[in-house]
Amino acid sequence: MSRDGKAAEAQRTGYPGDRSKQRIAVLLPCLNEAAAIGHVVEEFRNALPDADIFVYDNASTDDTAAVAAKAGAIVRNEPARGKGYVVRRMFADIDADIYLMADGDGTYDAASAPRLIDAMLAGPFDMVVGIREDIGAVSRSGHAFGNRVFNRLLTGFFGRGFEDIFSGYRVFSNRFAKTFPASATGFEIETEMSVHALELQIPVCEISLPYRDRIDGGQSKLHTYKDGLRILWKMILLLKDVRPMFFFTSIAAAFFILSVGLATPILIEFIETGLVPRFPTAILASAIGILGFISLTSGVILDSVARGNRKIKRMLFLTAGSAPRSPDV
Repeated sequence: MSRDGKAAEAQRTGYPGDRSKQRIAVLLPCLNEAAAIGHVVEEFRNALPDADIFVYDNASTDDTAAVAAKAGAIVRNEPARGKGYVVRRMFADIDADIYLMADGDGTYDAASAPRLIDAMLAGPFDMVVGIREDIGAVSRSGHAFGNRVFNRLLTGFFGRGFEDIFSGYRVFSNRFAKTFPASATGFEIETEMSVHALELQIPVCEISLPYRDRIDGGQSKLHTYKDGLRILWKMILLLKDVRPMFFFTSIAAAFFILSVGLATPILIEFIETGLVPRFPTAILASAIGILGFISLTSGVILDSVARGNRKIKRMLFLTAGSAPRSPDV
């Protein structure tokens, strides 16, 4: 059976793989989730009884840490506000074979955790993403619409994409966690994870899972417009770093089109009369054309740099070990 076929079989039958021999860490980043975190910890304890459950309190102002500790979780703190800071800290601090990350608000189905892990083992895959079913019925309409838009943008920018790049329900191999740079500071961290996997052609898998309302009935901490702009900006920066040729040639093309548009009437008039009456416009057109040439040259140079960086990151990824797998894979 192929790797994709084994993953599908694990998803369909609940094939247990070799879960009992893996060190599994459940990672729950939290900010003011006292109303939900106790129940969430209990659900993951029931779903994965042998796993270590870590709750990272991101400078909460309520009793999140105390409630999580009472529920039996290992509680740690990250004072710098932002999900990206928490993820970077979790991946740096914790050593495990498999990392399962979810939110502490109860929106993700803990009972589906074994399916995600089994799919990873059956692949084997280095990242498995839980696609949120019926997200439009649960989330604010702006969130669902933005999710669709950014999914398409990712595909357009990087050639391939995911069905749900903002899903916070993910499973990672040790080598993914230990080689992921995690430069994002906020909710754009999931976008960076997705682009990292696409850039290095890391084996990934997506599985549809139930998605539900927050346990406390509150609103998501994701701000539709503010965080949406941050995510868009992060995606543009990643495009510049990962595909500089595409990024800078697009800018160069815009400069060249503008330059030609400004210069064409002047050139026609010069051919007809032998005069150049609009020197400022001619100078501006020339300057914009020079900027286009500089952008094109930058793209060529930085593309070579990006290729070298990609090779280094790929070698670091491969030397970090192999993805956890079932004995018969």
